[in-house]
Amino acid sequence: MEITNLKSLTKRAIDDRRYLHQYPELSGQEFETSKFIRNRLMELNIDILSFGPPSVVALIKGSKGSKTIALRADIDALPIVEEGEKPYISKKTGVAHMCGHDGHTAILLAVAEWLSKNKVEPNVVLIFQSAEEITPSGADLLIKQGILEGIDAIFGIHLWQGLEKGKIGLTHGPMMASIDDFEIDIKGFGGHGSMPHETIDPIYIASSLIQAFQSIISRSINPIEAGVITVGNVQAGTTYNIIPDSARLIGTIRALTPETVDIIQTKMVNLTEGICRAFGAEGKVRFILGTPPLINDPNESKFVENIVCREFGHEVFELVNPVMGGEDFSYYLQKKPGAFIFVGMGGEKSQYPHHHPKFDLDEDVFPDAIKLFIELVNHY
Repeated sequence: MEITNLKSLTKRAIDDRRYLHQYPELSGQEFETSKFIRNRLMELNIDILSFGPPSVVALIKGSKGSKTIALRADIDALPIVEEGEKPYISKKTGVAHMCGHDGHTAILLAVAEWLSKNKVEPNVVLIFQSAEEITPSGADLLIKQGILEGIDAIFGIHLWQGLEKGKIGLTHGPMMASIDDFEIDIKGFGGHGSMPHETIDPIYIASSLIQAFQSIISRSINPIEAGVITVGNVQAGTTYNIIPDSARLIGTIRALTPETVDIIQTKMVNLTEGICRAFGAEGKVRFILGTPPLINDPNESKFVENIVCREFGHEVFELVNPVMGGEDFSYYLQKKPGAFIFVGMGGEKSQYPHHHPKFDLDEDVFPDAIKLFIELVNHY
């Protein structure tokens, strides 16, 4: 269908996005952003629900109200020094919207404006969510507060640099990975570097663990499944000729299914304890649990595909490959059917990846993102 005043909605969204981009706030600290959103919703006479700040949740009642769907945007920025010459560059040194959440917020505000002036059948809950970028997750907190009570389905978008501009895509199942971090402490026995036979060298043991962990991916995970174990930090020793008493490995685990996560964690513990014991050392693993895998509900993702093909054209839809980045929208999808959708913007304007200091949104894709949300509501 033709969306009335889409051009004016887009202009407002671009203006809002550029303002929010200049005044970013870190996860859990988005109180001025929250105030901006609340003021706009109150101008539109949209009911704001009682959920813990800085998240903002609103309700637009439908003409029938037999179904309720939720639309979500994340509102937090990142601790990054922005680079570039854009006129709307961040005014807060060391804080910047380098993932696109400013765009998501502005787009959902535009959708809210349209919904406030046009009758639709389902009730619509608008979720402007804090703290997507950190653990504990803002999505998890809202769920514990009861955000999903009475919700029949939930949808979210991500303006995506990794997808060609003009495309809209998703998967019918696992789409984004879990994020779990780990710390491994190895307790050995130190000594002089010239007499390693009198020590239990935790650095050597650490290197054995790093090698052994990759056997989990290559020999314990089904080859058609995806898993990643990355050791990103090794801490050990103080100087060149001393073998230390201890070493620490810090890293991250990514997987697309809960079953793969369980296999990786179990094998990591077994290998750590077994290899350390074989060398006469002690090894302890601590997992810092993050977001679960993001798994689209196949029925709802097929619904999205049908809407995209019908309203935008079959050539616009793309069945994307899963990515190993994480997204806390996964918490919602653990509890309710729904889908997460990539709106492609990869091209000259948006050539740097998410979280890069020179990342920027291509605002040309805003009309499609606004229309997509509206069409999901209209056809649900």
